Amino acid sequence: MAVTADTVAHLATIEKSQGYWRSVWTRFLRDKVAVCAGLVAAGLVLMAVFAPWIAPANPLDGSMIKRLSPIGTEGYPLGADELGRDMLSRLIYGARLSLFMGVVPVLIAFTIGAAIGIAAGYLGGWVNTITMRVLDVLYAFPSVLLAIAISGALGAGILNGLLSLTVVFIPPIARVAESVTTSVRKLEYIEAAQASGASSLRIVRDHVLGNVLGPIFVYATSLISVSMILAAGLSFLGLGVSPPNAEWGLMLNTLRNAIYVQPWLAALPGVMIFLTSISFNMLSDGLRSAMDVKQ
Repeated sequence: MAVTADTVAHLATIEKSQGYWRSVWTRFLRDKVAVCAGLVAAGLVLMAVFAPWIAPANPLDGSMIKRLSPIGTEGYPLGADELGRDMLSRLIYGARLSLFMGVVPVLIAFTIGAAIGIAAGYLGGWVNTITMRVLDVLYAFPSVLLAIAISGALGAGILNGLLSLTVVFIPPIARVAESVTTSVRKLEYIEAAQASGASSLRIVRDHVLGNVLGPIFVYATSLISVSMILAAGLSFLGLGVSPPNAEWGLMLNTLRNAIYVQPWLAALPGVMIFLTSISFNMLSDGLRSAMDVKQ
């Protein structure tokens, strides 16, 4: 079977891409801070997945006799909340909804925003102008106010919270995708592929995606911590997860009156939010540094 020049070029592109990602992985492993952050993030994900087997008690079972028990109480290693529910169990189960509300909106926004941005960046012209100006209308609003406005209009609930956060993150991801794609579109090998008569779909699939998805994905990972904080804020305001579900932002809301009685107990959900957010931020910074070919 004859091997065409296009096949040879495609195989060479694949081999080059594999070598690049191997070098990215090597540089990432050299960054001890990023590796530690990745391990912490992975541990939190595993904790959420295996919560039913890790948690020492049912997060919904309470005892008014044990309400606001301090940290170190027998049978309640991290104390009990305002309804006498085990804080350790609620923190473990709370990781499920908190991570869900942090990761899922970013993944959905990444898929939609990347598609919009890549299309606008590659096609250019009036398509780019109209698309980006429409997204700029949403991008002009502060993310916190936009999330609160959408959630307030739709009502409290997990699905409405997911929708509001997804809408918030689509414009910035699309802007990054458009910017990266516009830069790649001007490269010589893209112009050569266009001159050879290749279709736009094939050029985007074979030459553009491999060069733009990496930077877009790294930027999207940096939004996970922002998404978690926004989701916690919505729950704190009563616009996100509803009681009696265990979610860190909601736990901050229900324990706000206990800050004068058991301040360390009330701070535990905030500590978990901070730990998770900083882990994903450091992980994102590590990935960004590893993908910097100038290093």
